[in-house]
Amino acid sequence: MGMSRSSTLWLGILFIQACSSSTQPPDSPVPPAKTVFDPLVSDLDKARSVQQTVDRNKEETKNAVEAQERGDSTQ
Repeated sequence: MGMSRSSTLWLGILFIQACSSSTQPPDSPVPPAKTVFDPLVSDLDKARSVQQTVDRNKEETKNAVEAQERGDSTQ
């Protein structure tokens, strides 16, 4: 009976080890695969870029108008 138990134990261990993956995980992270949301994310990034440009132009225009109101000469 002792031999049967130890052989069953060893067979279980060998089965688990045989089913496990023998390859190591990659060292560098793999870039994520393309998803259906990629076009939407790129559209959002583009919109943020455009908004930054609009905000910058708004600030420049605001400063120019305020300078004219004060009578400052910019040229």
